[in-house]
Amino acid sequence: MADHDQDQKTEGPSEKKLHDAHERGEFARSAELGVVFALAAALGAVALSAQGATRALAEYATGVLAQLHLVNFGTGVLPPPLIDAGKVLVVVLLPMLAATVLAALLAGGIQSGFQLTTDAVGFKPERLNLLAGLGRLWSQRTAIHGAVDLLKLLVIGACLWGVAQSLFSDPLFTTPVEASYLGRFLEQSTLRLLARLVLALGVIATLSYAYEKFKTYRDLMMTREEAKEERKGAEGNATVKQALRRMARRFSQRQMLAAVATADVIITNPTHFAVALKYERRVDKAPVILAKGEGALARRIKALAAEHEVPMVENKPVARLLFAAGRVGEPIPAELYQAVAGILAFVYRTHRYYFFRLPTRRAAGTAEAVV
Repeated sequence: MADHDQDQKTEGPSEKKLHDAHERGEFARSAELGVVFALAAALGAVALSAQGATRALAEYATGVLAQLHLVNFGTGVLPPPLIDAGKVLVVVLLPMLAATVLAALLAGGIQSGFQLTTDAVGFKPERLNLLAGLGRLWSQRTAIHGAVDLLKLLVIGACLWGVAQSLFSDPLFTTPVEASYLGRFLEQSTLRLLARLVLALGVIATLSYAYEKFKTYRDLMMTREEAKEERKGAEGNATVKQALRRMARRFSQRQMLAAVATADVIITNPTHFAVALKYERRVDKAPVILAKGEGALARRIKALAAEHEVPMVENKPVARLLFAAGRVGEPIPAELYQAVAGILAFVYRTHRYYFFRLPTRRAAGTAEAVV
């Protein structure tokens, strides 16, 4: 039945389905990739810090052997050589441990796209389903994972056997050597083993990750009906969003036009642009743009201004700059303070009766807005 369902999935997964799957933690993951990253980091750490580590071990060994007869191995107290051994081990192993931890985090981040998926770590009751668990236990993916684990075991065993064969032929086991040679022997042996493991497991990790990528994509494929339904849903959402945006624009435009009646002045282009300004002393720090429009909207603003006897001043450059740089509900740009101040001073002198009635009109408009 599952194979039949899979045969019906002929459409690639949509961006939405891929995103939702990622949020649920359903993306290609390979544990082998993390192992390879950690081994490669350990190899690099050993290569960079091996000389310092072997020097520290040699100095520690020399110091301990030279003063071994002076050490008091009493009960209840750790002898100083053991404390020093702990410090040396921390110095030697810390770079390797830090590098492997960072490499493991990097491998996980690369596979997850460096995105946190909270749903992936949440509790899922379906995981407690015994029948589903048995199905996963005998699935094709489980069989492939088992084969990969067996292959890893064989590869690691072969690497260990190969390195051991070369080690046993080393002069260290047949002839007397200097104490410093032991450090070089350990360094070379470790590097040789790690290099072989990184190379061999790297091939396995690449194949494993490629399979996981293919299997995840295949599982997320959709039938034609699913793809059609998702497209309909996406188009419906887009239509709803467009309608909401249109409603918001209309509402904002209505509010803007309603404020024209309380403006101090309308600055025009004269035909292309119209910008309504207000300035209330002890309230506004600078003139505020109440409304602005171009073309048909500019004509509507001027018609409302004429209906309510709002002063209109034609100033092409100021009108253009206010329309381009100003925002409705915000003060005018600072570079236009002087030009607008001159316009306001002019209308205050020539339209005294209008400004005598304006506070009452504004108060009435505020009361209507509150109601």
